[in-house]
Amino acid sequence: MSSSSQIQMPTILQGLSPIFTSLHAAKATKDLTFEKIAKEIGRDEWYTAAIYWPHRGLGEFPPKEPVLYRLYEVLVVYGYPLEHMIHEKFGDGIMSAIDFQGHVKKVEDPKGDRVKITLNGRFLLYRRW
Repeated sequence: MSSSSQIQMPTILQGLSPIFTSLHAAKATKDLTFEKIAKEIGRDEWYTAAIYWPHRGLGEFPPKEPVLYRLYEVLVVYGYPLEHMIHEKFGDGIMSAIDFQGHVKKVEDPKGDRVKITLNGRFLLYRRW
C-alpha cells in the first residue's frame, strides 16, 4: 500500500463541491499520485495537484494543518531575508506567482529524508510611473 492511500483525507475536503471530492476519492481508490496523473495527462505535477484544491488561499489563516503551517513559518522567519536577497540579485521587484513553476523532490539523507521545494517565478521589475 502506498503512502498516498495511507494518508487520511483532510477536513478541508468537507467544504469541496462533489466533483472535487470525487476526484480525491478516485485518486485514493486507484492509488494514484499527482506525479502519475500529471504524466498521464501531459501536464506539470504542481498544477495537476492544484486542480484538486480549488480554494486558492481561502483556508484558515494562519493555517493549522502542520505542513502548511511549517511553510507559513518559513516565510515568516525567512521572508524579509528572501525579499532582500531577491532585490540584491535582481533589483527592485517581485517574483511572479502567475508566470510560475514549482517542484517538490524527496532528497535522501542518512540523517533523515529531506524535502526540496523549488519556487521558480519570473522576476517582475517594479516600474516607476
